Amino acid sequence: MTEYEKAMRPEDITRLFVERSNAGDTAGVAALYEPDAVMAYPPGSQTVGREAIRALWEMVLANRPRFEPEQPLPTLISGDLALTSTPPKDGSGARAQVVRRQPDGSWLRVLDQPEFRAPTS
Repeated sequence: MTEYEKAMRPEDITRLFVERSNAGDTAGVAALYEPDAVMAYPPGSQTVGREAIRALWEMVLANRPRFEPEQPLPTLISGDLALTSTPPKDGSGARAQVVRRQPDGSWLRVLDQPEFRAPTS
């Protein structure tokens, strides 16, 4: 099993996600999630569990999309939980994640809302 760099701050997960996605490393992307994590993707549905999330990213990354780093918004931390978010460069919505501190002090995603677009009138 590959030893991956751990997110020692909640904000590290976004950087690691971009690096691993751009490298096409689906196992590395999945390693950023807790085993029972929930991802709100594809739109209108949920993907539950690290293995299902890995399989989803395998399909997405097969098209070799390029992810650009996004400046994180301020992180909210309460005990072992944190809320991280980034605004997409096009200003069309937001991305948000709930992450949890692990026993070794690292952080993993528990809930992932990769893209939320505000309803238009």
